Amino acid sequence: MSVIGVKPPEDRARIGWWAFILVLAAAAAYIAYSFVGMFVLGVFGYYATRPIYQRLKGTVGSDSISAALTLLLVLLPIFAIVSFAGFQLFQQVQQSLGGTTGPIALVEQYFGIGSLGSEQRQMLASVLQNPQQVVTNPQQTFRKVLQAGLTVMSAIVSTLLLLALAVTLSYFLLKNDEELSDGLRELFGGGDTTAYAYASAVDEDIESVFFGNFLFVVVMAVVAAAAYWGTNLLAPSGLTVPMVFVLAFLTGVASLIPIVVGKVVYLPVVGYLGLQAIRLGGNQLVFVAGVLVAYFLLLDILPQTFLQPYITGRQLDMVMMMFAYLLGPVLFGWYGFFLLPIVFILMLEAIRIVLPELLHGEALTPTATIGESVGSDPVSAREESLDDDASEAGGE
Repeated sequence: MSVIGVKPPEDRARIGWWAFILVLAAAAAYIAYSFVGMFVLGVFGYYATRPIYQRLKGTVGSDSISAALTLLLVLLPIFAIVSFAGFQLFQQVQQSLGGTTGPIALVEQYFGIGSLGSEQRQMLASVLQNPQQVVTNPQQTFRKVLQAGLTVMSAIVSTLLLLALAVTLSYFLLKNDEELSDGLRELFGGGDTTAYAYASAVDEDIESVFFGNFLFVVVMAVVAAAAYWGTNLLAPSGLTVPMVFVLAFLTGVASLIPIVVGKVVYLPVVGYLGLQAIRLGGNQLVFVAGVLVAYFLLLDILPQTFLQPYITGRQLDMVMMMFAYLLGPVLFGWYGFFLLPIVFILMLEAIRIVLPELLHGEALTPTATIGESVGSDPVSAREESLDDDASEAGGE
């Protein structure tokens, strides 16, 4: 007979395990918080490339090879494009400000010297301009150069490490997609539970947003590049659009913002062409007006009327996502651009699927009680996920 007030050994063991699990959860949350930038960038890479991975997997048949090919064909070229666009942008700004492209300028702009203190920057500039001082005072110069070099290398290595870890996380998620889905379904208690329906709806919404936006940026960047290149091809002598590649990339990214779309980029371009025309006497202003009309049709009407609804408007209202994209970097920094959309989707699906039943004291159901037209249908998302898992398991 057990003593009153003393829990059985089984209950004490469960309490101990729950305490241990909570400690591990707190540790996992701390790790995720400490490396949130790497984490959200890796998650973005996973969702933005998952449909491509699934197509490749259907052809190749191997999880690891398909995941590696997906990252090699998609993510790594994107990082290279962003780096090249940033390099060109800094170079153009430097030339516009009357700077030089000598070794000092290159080090300052492209190799992380902004993270150095003023004394280190002056010392490094002095060494680059007058290398003979290394001979006259080698110990002091070597020590200062070494400190500056370590600071610069630390910034470069940190950035490269962040990108490498994010790509690795994307690879892991792609390669183990099926196993992770099976594990979550078992953890949630089966495919008919509310938790699994909620997770499936969130999963489909995030893929729709990230993959749809990725495609939209690529398409708009190509359209913008053709528009700017065509302008230079047809423009009268003396009129030219600078940095065609960089401006096309920026136009593609800016097109994610509804209503704004490419205006934030192509209007300054038209203004720049107008200034060039005025300096040449104003005879080319008619051409500039024609360019404005063409840009308005190609970079404004086309994306808002046809491309954006077709590519990115499958489940979520893009006006809602606009706030996530604009407020994310303000709240969290650069990674907020990826983090806040995920948080918005988590909140949206919780409100649609879980909150009404909780407020009314009713049994939870794997359906959306409110906002049926906003977000994914949890029933169809759950069934699609189960069908995908079944087909993949049958094909093995």
